[in-house]
Amino acid sequence: MEKIIYPLLYYPINEDTLLGQLVGTDIEAVDSSLAGLKKTLLSYLQKQYKKYDDYPPSEIQSPRLKMVELQVRPSYRSQGGVFPLPDTLKIRLPIVYGAVEDGHYECHIPTFRENFFYYEPKQFDALVQHASLTLLNQATPEKLYRLMRYPKPVLDHVELRVNYEREYFWGGWSHERTYEVLNRLAEPYPPTKSQQRSLSVFPDAAWEREEAVAQAMDKIAGTRSNVLIVGRSGTGKSAVLTAALKRISNQSRKQQLGYTFWRIMPQRITASAKYLGDWEETVETLVEELSMANGIIWVEQMVQLLQTGGEGPEDSVAAFLMNFLQQGKLHMVGEATPQELESMRRLLPGFAEAFQVIEIGELTEQQVSKVMNELANYAAQNLKVDILPEARELVYRLLLRYHPYASFPGKAVSFLGQSLNEARSRQERQIGKTEVIRNFIQQTGLPELFLRDELPLDQKALKSHFEARIIGQPQAVDALTRVVKIFKAGLNNPHRPIASFLFAGPTGVGKTASVKALSEYFFGKGQRQSPLIRIDMSEFQHPEQLTRLIGAGRQPGQLVKEVRERPFSVLLLDEVEKADLSIFDALLGLLDEGVLVDAYGRETNFRNTIVIMTSNLGASNRSVPGFGDKYPDAAAYRSAVERHFRPEFVNRIDELVVFESLKAKDILKITEKELEGLKGREGFQKTGLEVQFEPALVHYLARIGFDERYGARPLQRALEDHVVMPVARWMLKHPVDRPGRLIIGWSDRQQLTLNYLPKK
Repeated sequence: MEKIIYPLLYYPINEDTLLGQLVGTDIEAVDSSLAGLKKTLLSYLQKQYKKYDDYPPSEIQSPRLKMVELQVRPSYRSQGGVFPLPDTLKIRLPIVYGAVEDGHYECHIPTFRENFFYYEPKQFDALVQHASLTLLNQATPEKLYRLMRYPKPVLDHVELRVNYEREYFWGGWSHERTYEVLNRLAEPYPPTKSQQRSLSVFPDAAWEREEAVAQAMDKIAGTRSNVLIVGRSGTGKSAVLTAALKRISNQSRKQQLGYTFWRIMPQRITASAKYLGDWEETVETLVEELSMANGIIWVEQMVQLLQTGGEGPEDSVAAFLMNFLQQGKLHMVGEATPQELESMRRLLPGFAEAFQVIEIGELTEQQVSKVMNELANYAAQNLKVDILPEARELVYRLLLRYHPYASFPGKAVSFLGQSLNEARSRQERQIGKTEVIRNFIQQTGLPELFLRDELPLDQKALKSHFEARIIGQPQAVDALTRVVKIFKAGLNNPHRPIASFLFAGPTGVGKTASVKALSEYFFGKGQRQSPLIRIDMSEFQHPEQLTRLIGAGRQPGQLVKEVRERPFSVLLLDEVEKADLSIFDALLGLLDEGVLVDAYGRETNFRNTIVIMTSNLGASNRSVPGFGDKYPDAAAYRSAVERHFRPEFVNRIDELVVFESLKAKDILKITEKELEGLKGREGFQKTGLEVQFEPALVHYLARIGFDERYGARPLQRALEDHVVMPVARWMLKHPVDRPGRLIIGWSDRQQLTLNYLPKK
């Protein structure tokens, strides 16, 4: 056994972290101690040697370290010339050098991963100065300033023992060939019948897509091309690929072609990476095993390959795979939306060009009808559930209106699949209009009023509904009822959010209560989650916080994540004026087109949301803030809004709704409403207590529960402190064993009074 010495240059990043670099290689690692660092690097070298009989060359026998200080003037370079900065920098570079076996000398400049040989020790200083200055002068000013912050490194070494005489046995493959990495990261495809049944109630069929299936088969098996199926969400991209691969698999078995098929998610490639360069090694092994298995790999969510692995597309898994694809060493298929394909062409053109594109468009209404008939026939024959023709017609109509951003047949397959699962769980043998309406309400929260054209809208009841919940704000009530009427009539713009409002007015006058009332009316009938998404815009006061709101790279932001989870919802952007103005530019597309598209072409749809922004702009002009008999007119608020926001943003908002200051009668009504809500609490219900509040208590709470600065905000605290807590103490001290009436009042001595009258 011989030993190879690798110089190890390590930098103390902080008290608990060391960054180590094997000089003369691209291998780096991070660990908390020198021993751990050396162990990690040695483990990697041994793994490479054992698996591939390969290791990086290293010829320096006794490496040494010298820190060389150089002066350089940073400069920007372009086609127009060189533009030096005024200051000269002093930069210290580590130089690793030593004698090699043949009597010469080798010198490494690890910072730039460059090296050179020299023949006499006296040449060292001059050559180091020349090579280092050349590299520094070519570096950008940004890199030079980063180099100044590097800590002083320390030199150590790692020893790898090798046998120069050993005969290499390629991987230990038996005639049965087990693929360790491939089996760990990917799933064999097609799945077994039992696996398929667990994934979907419907078969993997590409009805009405025969032409696309034949085209995919020809390109995948005939010309051995990498194929990308491109179409809108729901057009049947996965079904086309599934059908093509199944047919190729059947042909392969009959003709003994030996094809194998695999399916993989991009994030699994890097999920198990432990050190720098680990996932690259995994990908190389994956490509090697696919070649040995004569494999074709289907990558789900292809665009994620550009987001996985590095900091950007240029050092991502996609970039690493590009050479394998271009050289024909890897056979890959996948799918993408047109926006995702465009982003791949923009961010990593060479990767996108490695694929043959098959575009599939929208199905006609007649074709969609045929697909739904096929689904119904399959359900009747195999699942013993009948999907009635009128139910299929209703599904088509509802999805066409309320899911306009997704395509047929995908959205119909998804909805009918959920309806079938629901019917089987209820042991129902038929799906009719009633079952379709019920399932649609559960999925969207929309009331039956919107889903059934034959149900008329009672306009008086509608206005009463909102007036009971929004007190003292007639303009707000009118605005919300108008939204309901337009939506019921089907006249809202399907390519924008259902509506967008800016609620302006002083604090504590009912803006948030109005938002809650609208969300409950529109989307509160069946969803398990709250239909109200609230985002505090005061948390986004700086431009760099836009990524936390919208998202960047792999991670979606708060706004995108919430709406993807609850597409049917009211979106409340609270205190919107406190957000940085640059954030409003990102919201223009949301208000104008109802979508947000990230850098990778992924869409988030807002066309089933109602966007409401609240603001206190203009409230400072009031003579009595929060409540009173005087209030500024709408023009003052509109003027304040137009001064703060850009015109193109204001013009995209459907309506500015001004909330008035509360009058004395409104204050009493709100107090009575809140007290009425207390009667429904569990403690009163389970004891059978009938609660009655006397007028003196109502007036007292109205007086202390409203504040000139905060409006109605303190009322809840006043209720808890002056009513709920004293009543709770009384109920614990006087257990109620039979129904009765509890009269709660307020005495002249400024005390709460409780009078219990048991029923006879």
